[in-house]
Amino acid sequence: MDSSGGEGDGYRSHIHGDHERNTEWRFGSPPNYDLVNKLFEEGRTKVWEAGSLEERVQHMVKTWEMEMFHKRRFQDYKTVNPDNYTFSLNGRRPITLEQKRKLGGGYNSLLQTSLPQGLRVYDPSRETMESSHAAFTTAFPRGFALEVVHVYSGPPGIVYKFRHWGFMEGPFQGHAPTGEMVELYGMAIFQVDADMKIEKVEFFYDRGELLGGLLKGAKMEDAGLPDSSCPFLKNV
Repeated sequence: MDSSGGEGDGYRSHIHGDHERNTEWRFGSPPNYDLVNKLFEEGRTKVWEAGSLEERVQHMVKTWEMEMFHKRRFQDYKTVNPDNYTFSLNGRRPITLEQKRKLGGGYNSLLQTSLPQGLRVYDPSRETMESSHAAFTTAFPRGFALEVVHVYSGPPGIVYKFRHWGFMEGPFQGHAPTGEMVELYGMAIFQVDADMKIEKVEFFYDRGELLGGLLKGAKMEDAGLPDSSCPFLKNV
């Protein structure tokens, strides 16, 4: 759980350098986190001491998020043990990396729901990895920042509370931007092996905290505003 920043990013490892020379990036090149790092530094509520458990957990989680969203091949992941890795949301049955990919990965796996399809304001079963990524990067053009606000236990069972936030400065699912902050709090458990590779991830949060903030704006047809999306925005 190294807390040193990777080349070109002070909060994440495994983006640049010789070990990433053959990495296949989902959008063709390594992601640039300059905008979301600025948002993080301006809006965080905690500044953890370098080398502290909290700082190291935050670094690990940010790097894990980066790899999950931006690396195309499981073999390029440095934070997880691909053979043993499972993910679960709100107590659901754990799923493997391959099963997660079939769900569309990214936001689709993080926004799983048991609601009937007619009641889903965001339906992960109808979205691809690319369409979901475009939807959220368009809504949050400066990114969706993450901070660890409390760590309850260290490895091998890391339990922490997190905060995600961003400003809705673009449209989402036909709703006009509000410019307001959208915030999400939750808990997570990361189980790591002897080599500090993540083997099990469990998240607990209310997805309505995120989606509710994105649906406040007027419907685009009502507001007379054009809808837009940009699949090339990558600061998440």
